[in-house]
Amino acid sequence: MDFELTASMMCADFGNLQKEVRALEAAGIDSFHIDIMDGRYVPNFAMSLNDLKYIARITEKPVDVHLMIEHPLNHIGLFLSNLRQGDTVYIHPEAEYHPSTTLQEIINAGMIPGIAINPGTSIESVAEMLRIVKKVLVMSVNPGNAGQMYLSYVGEKIERLLTMRKRMDFMVYWDGACSAEKVLEFAPKGVKGFVLGTTLLFGKNRAYGDILKDIRCMKF
Repeated sequence: MDFELTASMMCADFGNLQKEVRALEAAGIDSFHIDIMDGRYVPNFAMSLNDLKYIARITEKPVDVHLMIEHPLNHIGLFLSNLRQGDTVYIHPEAEYHPSTTLQEIINAGMIPGIAINPGTSIESVAEMLRIVKKVLVMSVNPGNAGQMYLSYVGEKIERLLTMRKRMDFMVYWDGACSAEKVLEFAPKGVKGFVLGTTLLFGKNRAYGDILKDIRCMKF
């Protein structure tokens, strides 16, 4: 079963960030997911530009930047200048007056353009952007905090997106309350990747390598 596992770095131990990155690399993580929050678009502050810069500098793994900020176009250059070609940048369409302009800036910089869809965001409201982006990050919880409860109706939204992905040429990713059961259910249906946080990866008193091995060796 071919799917990607990415580490939600807002859940990592920031007192040992380099150690965390190295341990996750050794464990076989596919990429690092960096949540940037401004305290306005979501009711929380999370990782900073300096966190992004540091992680992108010390790893050769891909970096996925999830911008949970208002009007990302105003600051997109700061983020793009600290990434490498082939990294991914997700924006929330509701946070921007003209999201297609922001997505074009991401494309022009050689990055992979993506949108993140909140649980309350309808597919219909972002349908045109599905023709532009390469990745769709579906939030199964309301964004802003780790450890939230899964909203079950999101599964139906994911299944609808999966019926559209080949025609519109995008991949579907899962973010929020990602358990082993969710990977087991949705990876065979076509979800390309899963963002792993406190539900499955961090704070478990187990080696990251053992956890990731267990996920990849599940019987689908």
